Amino acid sequence: MFVLQISRAMNSKVTPKAVVIYSGGMDSYTVLHLALQQGFEVYAVSFNYGQRHSKELDVAVKVCESLGLAHKLVDITAINQLLQGSSLTSTDIDIPTGEYEEDNMKSTVVPNRNMILLSLAIGYAVSLGSTQVFYGAHSGDHDIYPDCRPEFVDAMNIVSAIANYDDVQIISPFLHQSKLAILEAGLNMGLDYSQTWTCYLGQEKACGKCGSCVERLKAFAKAGLTDPVTYVAV
Repeated sequence: MFVLQISRAMNSKVTPKAVVIYSGGMDSYTVLHLALQQGFEVYAVSFNYGQRHSKELDVAVKVCESLGLAHKLVDITAINQLLQGSSLTSTDIDIPTGEYEEDNMKSTVVPNRNMILLSLAIGYAVSLGSTQVFYGAHSGDHDIYPDCRPEFVDAMNIVSAIANYDDVQIISPFLHQSKLAILEAGLNMGLDYSQTWTCYLGQEKACGKCGSCVERLKAFAKAGLTDPVTYVAV
């Protein structure tokens, strides 16, 4: 079981709006549907920040179109010239393989990424009159990604309250939960995870070896299921 963060806005008779940061990956796909299930009027936002491929974003566009959701795909690739040194944005740096806990996975960190994306999403929420921004950080991210840790989310909520007249809360339903918990939550909602892309490489098939693939495959294995995404090698 996992504990969902329940919004005060849900007590309103007017359908509350929520911004969901949606990459097209497994975690944000689950969070997107969770927000819908909770009764929010969802405004999905995806960011092109100069990733080495657009496969996740292509998936996000298709899913939002199929659901009839308001969706903005925002081009912020200009910031890539300021955020060097990550294998996720620089094609001259190899994507590492292995577990997230391994030190070489630090090359996948994009400097200050979630602070930037959350800041933009909070601004979007304020403009919509929304008090909620959902994003899909989870406990498996904590070892490598500082901007997915609970203390970061807590601090961003404090800054959001200071920076705006309107109180916008960052909601991270799986912040203290595992990849398996995300998968189980999605399966309970009847989600089809073939409609997601997680691999750090943008090839026709997922590599099965990068940290993102390894974590995903382990979650499916623990659930006794086969991942519906096709892999080159597992």
